[in-house]
Amino acid sequence: MLVTFTLTANRPDNAKVENTARTLTVDVAAVVKQDLRIPIQAQGTVSPHRETAIVAEVAGKVIEVSPTFYAGGYVAKGDVLLRIDDVEHQAKLNRAQAAVASAESALAQEQGRADVAEQEFKKFPKKHRTSTARDLYLRKPQLKQAEAQLLSSQADLRKAEHDLERTVIRAPYDSLIREKQSDLGLYLTPGTPLATLMAVDFAEIRLAIPQSKLPYLELPTISDYDEANSTEVDLYTNVAGELQHWSANLHRTEGVYDERSRVLFVVARINDPYLLKAQPLNTAAAIAAAKQAEPQTPLRIGTFVSAVINGRLIENVVTLPRNVLRTGNLVWVIDQQQTLRNRKVSTLRTQGDKMYITGGLQNGDLVCLTPTGATIAGSKVTISSKTPSNRLFDQDAPAAESPVMAEKAEPQELLSTGASL
Repeated sequence: MLVTFTLTANRPDNAKVENTARTLTVDVAAVVKQDLRIPIQAQGTVSPHRETAIVAEVAGKVIEVSPTFYAGGYVAKGDVLLRIDDVEHQAKLNRAQAAVASAESALAQEQGRADVAEQEFKKFPKKHRTSTARDLYLRKPQLKQAEAQLLSSQADLRKAEHDLERTVIRAPYDSLIREKQSDLGLYLTPGTPLATLMAVDFAEIRLAIPQSKLPYLELPTISDYDEANSTEVDLYTNVAGELQHWSANLHRTEGVYDERSRVLFVVARINDPYLLKAQPLNTAAAIAAAKQAEPQTPLRIGTFVSAVINGRLIENVVTLPRNVLRTGNLVWVIDQQQTLRNRKVSTLRTQGDKMYITGGLQNGDLVCLTPTGATIAGSKVTISSKTPSNRLFDQDAPAAESPVMAEKAEPQELLSTGASL
């Protein structure tokens, strides 16, 4: 009885109990709709747009090689790669020239005999002037044989001239030597591999795009390509521990889906990847500009790169952190009474830590960015900070009601994770 009395006496009065509900402090994003170009990410390997295996077309010993005839050497169109001993081929040319001269002489003699025979044939009685007798008497078979012999000799001469030209191996276009397969002193036969060349005026990167990503891209048409209006592609890779960047353009698609992976391959093109056509530093202004510019790095053939393709323009898009989206495509919106309200949204797509929303939100809506745990709708909140949604991922970007912007991908994350999209 004593215990019961004590508990009852010490129990607080219900009227004195304060029912103080905890108020959650949150960060919010003020919705700003934008016209965005959503980037599409892919990966690929830099490859030459043209590669040629150079082989010997005539036999002979290599008697001279170019100083730049080595793997990685640069050669311009028309540069001599190597020379083959041409003594035998020069002799063949001389014999062919002599044969042509002999055939021309024989034809001239035969034409002279035919002219004399024609004058004599006119003296024959008409009854003996048959067509068969005329052809034989005027030596037409012998004349045709002489003409054929001349044509054959001229063909041999052209081949001898061509073979002599083939003793000098020249670069067919501006290129790098990818592989050297011959050297000084080697005896070559027709078909012997000499070198493999690759064009370096521009390079290409083949990128796989899934069907689900194609609606976000402006793809070039098969029959018409306009470099000035082509889609921009940013290329990234790590060089000596530093992230390097190059600019390319979307040149074409391969036109068909891959039957196994159901992707469409698009081809990006980058001009002068080895920086071989840089402007000459022949003026003080050019030298000063070069000193102030960031050092450029060649994009070598075979480099594995991550590509960020500039997408087509999509209007009235809201960009928010991906983690604010809850089950059922719901986000927390804070009303004028500073209470939490559920709002169903339409998501265009998610990419990395971002999501792109095209429906359910209006300019000025306040979206809760802070995790709320088990908080229910109608709960009171206190706003700690407010950030325009178009500045959540780029604090230096200017705020605007409806700017046209290109979302930036995260190349560092793309490279470190190996993700393609």
